[in-house]
Amino acid sequence: MPATRSRPVALRAAVTAAAVFVAGAAYMLAVPGALAAPLPGDIGPCAGLDCPDEYPDDNNNGGVIGYDDSVNVFVGGYFHVRGTAAESEGRNVVLGDFDQAKSGGGAAYNVGIAGVGSRVPPPDGSDYLAVGGDLSVASGQRLLAEEGSHSGVVRVAGTATGEVNPDAVTDAAAVDPYDGLRDDLSAASHCYAYPRDGVRRTTTGTVQNLGYETVFTGDGTSSLQVFAVDADLVSGTGGQQALRFAGIPAGATILVNLYGDARTLNVNSGPEVQYRSRLLWNFPDAAEVNLRGTTQFQGSVLAGEQSSTTEVTMSGTNGRMLLTGNLVHGSSSQGGSGQELHAYPFDGDLPECEDDNPSTVPVNSTDVPTTDDATTDGPTTEEPSTDGPTTDEPTTDGPTTGGTSEGPSTGTATSEPATLVTSGGPGGLAGTGARLALPLGVGAALAAVGAIVAFAASRRTAEE
Repeated sequence: MPATRSRPVALRAAVTAAAVFVAGAAYMLAVPGALAAPLPGDIGPCAGLDCPDEYPDDNNNGGVIGYDDSVNVFVGGYFHVRGTAAESEGRNVVLGDFDQAKSGGGAAYNVGIAGVGSRVPPPDGSDYLAVGGDLSVASGQRLLAEEGSHSGVVRVAGTATGEVNPDAVTDAAAVDPYDGLRDDLSAASHCYAYPRDGVRRTTTGTVQNLGYETVFTGDGTSSLQVFAVDADLVSGTGGQQALRFAGIPAGATILVNLYGDARTLNVNSGPEVQYRSRLLWNFPDAAEVNLRGTTQFQGSVLAGEQSSTTEVTMSGTNGRMLLTGNLVHGSSSQGGSGQELHAYPFDGDLPECEDDNPSTVPVNSTDVPTTDDATTDGPTTEEPSTDGPTTDEPTTDGPTTGGTSEGPSTGTATSEPATLVTSGGPGGLAGTGARLALPLGVGAALAAVGAIVAFAASRRTAEE
């Protein structure tokens, strides 16, 4: 008799274990806090059927290696091309006016496709630049949305004046596909920094400004590494410094929240290239953001204050540039030449956010209570780094990667040790809405399958 019952008993045990596993999988899929989210509109990753398997290093000048149908540069206000700025790679979307009035560095400004960069433009014939207001190119200058056999569309809702190649297309609905994205980005920027109004997101590591460099040290384990910065990232004398990350586990997303009504990054080295696709620099409050220095800056940038102006005079940025306010690329008051915005995706997993009311987003907040007791490490008197500008030679009528000179600024970064609080707790918000529909459905289906299998096995056992 024991021999005849051993098989049903074993079967029942195996099926029970399988049912528990299936139910557990269903639960993990269904629990809101178990998921992480992309950027609003899912504009972080490369989109389309022709994305490259791998992105090249910075300053690639080979052939086109793929196409990206997503947005690389989003500007909620105006986009001004000034100084010696050279190019803005990838799809550019500007809700306000686009105005090109360079003071040097050649007569051309490239959009969509860049001679030196990732070499992953939007698909041929698609929008390289979409403008919701007017477009103006100064006399004697050219706005180029083409290179050899590759070209795109410059689509303008208002009037277009000046030389544009190919000719600009007038379309009152030029930016209609991006309706609502500005507010969504503002709300996301606020959520990433303040999961509850007035309460900062809990950090997982420390930030120490040594003068010649700022070091971000993670906890070595968390899949979302969160850092808080309350001062400018500059040297002890306000000049350039390096940025470096440590203690970051493989595959982790890095979220750097830079608080305050004005922030300057003046960088000559770093951050490390390996973190680029999962690194987000978030400015939730700043009305003024200055990105300066002679580095090839890594990571995506998000500025959530819609009245803000971001000035970029870095040699190159490599990642999404998502600004709900204005953008000034290049500067008439600073030296250097050939500033470039390069198209690289953001593939990180960010915190789930409930629908925020943009009207509740703090404007220019500089005194917000934190969940941690922060300490400040001011710049030391160690010698600042002497890394010079990039070695790429600027051209006279096209994209370059020359460096810029630094401007004065002061401040220190903070060191704020803490532990990560998972989504749904003090450090995050539970996921809601359409993004959960699929996992909830799959979870329910898996749970149902587990129950049916267990019931069938039980009936079979009883019959035997």
